[in-house]
Amino acid sequence: EVQLQASGGGLVQAGGSLRLSCAASGSAFDDYAIGWFRQAPGKEREGVSCSSISDGTTYITDSVKGRFTISSDNAKNTVYLQMSSLKPEDTAVYYCAARGERLCAFFAHEYDYWGQGTLVTVSS
Repeated sequence: EVQLQASGGGLVQAGGSLRLSCAASGSAFDDYAIGWFRQAPGKEREGVSCSSISDGTTYITDSVKGRFTISSDNAKNTVYLQMSSLKPEDTAVYYCAARGERLCAFFAHEYDYWGQGTLVTVSS
């Protein structure tokens, strides 16, 4: 079992940047894939990015490609989501999640453990 702690959200103007962190504890970090999801008011939870810790493979969904980057620091058991050129439509609660497999996935039901969300608000 793994516990996840997401942080780094806040209020930022359009065009600005934020870095979200997802700190994992409780189990072997490289046994998991860590994903970032977001959920805007009235919308379904959307997969944003994923990192396969064991081999460093990463994925970014098309809507944020070129603006968001996922990375990991295995020594700190932490995955980061660097968000740049933020837009008002990026406003959402962002969640990190872990699945008990090393391969990434983009559907929420494929993840076993969830951190609490961190709110990102982008003002126009």
